[in-house]
Amino acid sequence: MDIEKRIKTLIARAIKESAISKRLKEIPELKLDCPRDKRFGELSTNIAMLLARQMNASPVEIAQQIQTVLNKILQSSDLFPAIEKIEVKGAGFINFFLSKVCLHEVLLEIKRKGSNFGRLKVGKAEKVHIEFVSANPTGPLNVAHGRQAAFGDTLANILSFAGYKVSREYYLNDEGVQIDTLGESLRAKYLGLLGIDVQFPDAGYRGKYIDELAEELVQKYGPKFVKNWQKKLSFFSQFAYLEILKKIKEDLSAFGVRFDCWLSQKQLNKSGKIDQALTFLKKKGFLYKKEGAWWLASTRFGDDKDRVVIKSNSNLTYIAPDIAYHQTKFRRRFTRLINVWGPDHHGYILRLKAAISALGYEAKNLKVLIVQLVSLVEADKVIPMSTRAGQYVSLDDITRAVGKDAARFFFLMRNRDSHLRFDLELAKKQSLENPVYYIQYAHARLLNILKFAKTNSEKLKLQKKEDLSLLNKAEELNLIQILRKFPSIIESCAQALEPHRVTTYLQDLAKSLHHYYEKHRVVTEDLRLTCARLVLIDAVRIVLDNGLRLLTISAPEKM
Repeated sequence: MDIEKRIKTLIARAIKESAISKRLKEIPELKLDCPRDKRFGELSTNIAMLLARQMNASPVEIAQQIQTVLNKILQSSDLFPAIEKIEVKGAGFINFFLSKVCLHEVLLEIKRKGSNFGRLKVGKAEKVHIEFVSANPTGPLNVAHGRQAAFGDTLANILSFAGYKVSREYYLNDEGVQIDTLGESLRAKYLGLLGIDVQFPDAGYRGKYIDELAEELVQKYGPKFVKNWQKKLSFFSQFAYLEILKKIKEDLSAFGVRFDCWLSQKQLNKSGKIDQALTFLKKKGFLYKKEGAWWLASTRFGDDKDRVVIKSNSNLTYIAPDIAYHQTKFRRRFTRLINVWGPDHHGYILRLKAAISALGYEAKNLKVLIVQLVSLVEADKVIPMSTRAGQYVSLDDITRAVGKDAARFFFLMRNRDSHLRFDLELAKKQSLENPVYYIQYAHARLLNILKFAKTNSEKLKLQKKEDLSLLNKAEELNLIQILRKFPSIIESCAQALEPHRVTTYLQDLAKSLHHYYEKHRVVTEDLRLTCARLVLIDAVRIVLDNGLRLLTISAPEKM
């Protein structure tokens, strides 16, 4: 499956051996794309257009010169049997048409590699740290967190499959104002249930979950905490925090998301690492005192203004623990950091990158991925959600309503940059209208065909070797061409950090499979043809299974 890399090497050699090489300063990065229109081959490059900009020449003429040299080189290359023809089309595209022999080899490779088909080594075991969800443990996870969870978890799966050494982490903001407010909210509800009228905090946390926690406290302890209740805030905060964290972990587990590490801000603080990080910045001269507060000189590192790190009352601002936290990431020898955040954190990126630079690390090694919000739609009506008012749909609600598989797939269907419209009715449907059902049905259909074929297994065993040249129908070749793309889809997802490309790919593959099934029988009276088609069918099954596994979505045997 290194056909793309070998063709790139071939193109680079052709450019160097052609007359145009004398007029070039440098050769731009070579890229091969897969044209949607099969009239333009299986692979195409626009390198001639890029070279034309340097040379101020016609891209078509440059493409034709490259094509001429390519054809000469190809005659003595081991790629000769794999490439049927090379042609120049349009504004200067060089198109490559792969031979049927090359396409049939794809099926043999899929059969040989099985669950490892598509696995790459492009990551070269680079240590990658992905922090995602990291929602404050002050309430249940909502649908926005669900989208972040599906995105971060799937991205980690894909990067691991592409050869990176990935660690998944959830950062717990388990101390500070929000935890105190959580305790105050629970305390007020608890006392209220016992007939003691206490003012609910203005910025308190509302919602059914707070009422349920208060009821649980009353059932467990009765009025035990009424006496001197003003002095028992830490108990209420800790009780609420631990119960909510337990629920968060349960919901994520039910959603198929796992973490390698849950890192506590409170423990980070107790370890002295926050003080150590700030002391380091002071010694470097990147923290300065003004108006009784300590400021990070973040404008020296590209931020639009300097940021307060320690207030005049000695309390830390939000960025202080984040500075120490990211320092620990680099000290754990991660060379690449990926933070998955919600849209309300967009303005925080510059200051964090500035802090990383001040610590002496490369800010470019941090990539912040903003995941846009989700609108839940039912019966063409948007479901209103307001966290402050305690009106929201939790991740658990969604998982229970549509199932883990549908929830994950729908969260992953669009690029993270796009606002997501989640159609609850469609996600619940057990029909081919539902995209995840459509893919899973394709997988189940394939297993049914393979099971049916076993009825003729004795006869089929007489065929010593499959004759894949019999796979010459347009629908068969189209299926193989889609299968061939799977490794390049994985590579592009890993490079662009866009897991939604896998969902699109699987829909295309399932669509082609269903179309093929409608036009051709797999198990026929012709045993040689049946054997060949079973190889194709099993290859599709393997790739569907591999893709669904990356999405942490089940590949059912029956539907």
